[in-house]
This record gives sequence, structure tokens and C-alpha cells, in this order.
Amino acid sequence: MFTKTKIKDVLLVENKVFKDARGDFVKLFNSDVFSKLGMEIKESYYSVSMKDVIRGMHFQLPPCDHVKLVSVLEGSVLDVILDLRKNSSTYGKYVTIELSANHPGSLYIPKGCAHGFLSLEDNTKMIYYVSTVYAQKLDFGIVYDSFGFQWPVENPIVSERDKGFVEFNKFKSPFIK
Repeated sequence: MFTKTKIKDVLLVENKVFKDARGDFVKLFNSDVFSKLGMEIKESYYSVSMKDVIRGMHFQLPPCDHVKLVSVLEGSVLDVILDLRKNSSTYGKYVTIELSANHPGSLYIPKGCAHGFLSLEDNTKMIYYVSTVYAQKLDFGIVYDSFGFQWPVENPIVSERDKGFVEFNKFKSPFIK
């Protein structure tokens, strides 16, 4: 089941959870369902983050731009998606959604959106499914604090790479749709 967000084409996915005496079994991906949205998985990876880590705002440039599906396996995050698609009715807007291992859900992030998150707990584990293979030369980002969102953390832990991205108002978006 999908729930629309205030950003065009960004969807909150209600994952199927099967519970029994052993615990939980959670289905994160079904190719029949996601292929209807145009997503074919080419690569998957995960991150482990300490509390107060901000990762983002990341994306890949065309022609390696990708659809992304993210889920939290352990801990919780405040996930942030920024619309970079020039012709989108939600261009320049962002949405925040809390994802948690305690309430299994995923976020479907379309091409042309930057993605980042704030880890709310130590050892938070996120898994990412993407529709293109990583291309280092096309890997890009927007500075995490340059688009109007006030991150709810006093002393964030941010990589030098993420601090060095271009500010949103200086980014020349190649994303049309």
C-alpha cells in the first residue's frame, strides 16, 4: 500500500509484516509492484549511523539518476526528500518522514529528488535499493542546510564531503520532470 506525500511521486510504502511466535518477517520489495512504478533494482547497500549523524542530501545526475527505495532495519531516522525537478509542481519543496524499525515502512524516492536523513539513535541501519549502478562522476548532492529545512539537532555529525556540496540556490538542476 502506498501513501502519497506532499512531494510529487514520493511515496510512503506500507511494508507487509508477517508476525508469529518467532518474531517478524518483513517484505521490503516486490518486483511486480515496483516495476509498475518504473523501478528495477540494479544495486543495494546499507549504512550504519550513530545518533545525530546527517547523511545527505544525495542523488546521482543523469543519465545515472535513479529511483531509490529506503528502509530502516534498526533504529530510526528523520528522512528528508528535496524535489530538484524544475518542472515539478513541488520543485524546491521538501518533505520529512520519520522511519523506524519499530514501524516498518519504506520511502519510494523518484528520480530528480535529493535524499538525506538524520539518525535518531545509535547504530541505526538503513538499507537502500536503487535503480542504477553507482557512478562516482555523477554522484552529487546539495548542502544539507541550504534549502530551508531546520534539522532538529544541535551538533550534527556531517562528513566533509556532504558539507562541500553546492548550495540549493546555486544548483543548476538537470532534472526536468
